[in-house]
Amino acid sequence: MLEIFKSGGWLMIPLFACSIIAIGIIAERFWSLQNKRISPPELMTQIWQWLRFKQVDDNRIKALQENSPLGQILAAGLINRNHSREMTKESIEDIGRHVTLALGRNLNTLGTIAAISPLLGLLGTVFGMIKVFAVITTEGVGNPETLAAGISVALVTTATGLIVAIPSLIFYRYFRGRIDRIVVNMEQEAMKLIEILHGDREIDNDPEQDK
Repeated sequence: MLEIFKSGGWLMIPLFACSIIAIGIIAERFWSLQNKRISPPELMTQIWQWLRFKQVDDNRIKALQENSPLGQILAAGLINRNHSREMTKESIEDIGRHVTLALGRNLNTLGTIAAISPLLGLLGTVFGMIKVFAVITTEGVGNPETLAAGISVALVTTATGLIVAIPSLIFYRYFRGRIDRIVVNMEQEAMKLIEILHGDREIDNDPEQDK
């Protein structure tokens, strides 16, 4: 493996760095985008209990904000529960934009790695071919070892670039789709809260039973 790495030339260094960064991002996003961390299933029922028994206070709202991304969104609604429906909705949407942006943290980097890795591999191919033609120009085709070195650079860097790029692109698309589903779910929960706060949904009915 080390010999293969060396045969790819100096471009293997940025490709290796890209692979390490991509692995780190993928592992971190798998950890951070767990449903239980983003939108705990018991959260809406808990808020419903607070509202039903008039237990909403600053301490509970602060704890809700620190609970999860969904908790931050719902806390914004509770903070503005005594304002108009429009203001409550606007405050939830404002926090929701920040939460959505946080959910996509590091994904642009992962997408960039997926895009540039094949280009780095292609650059290695170009350098390898230049080396091959330089040898042919100066020595002819009588030195197969030198020719093989240039071809090796071309093939190894190209293959490495694709090996890094393909999983990076797959997981980039996967996480984007997962975030879209999470956002839709959080929007549904936020709308339930707005309906409860402004009388469109009976507070005596557990929102979890309406699912």
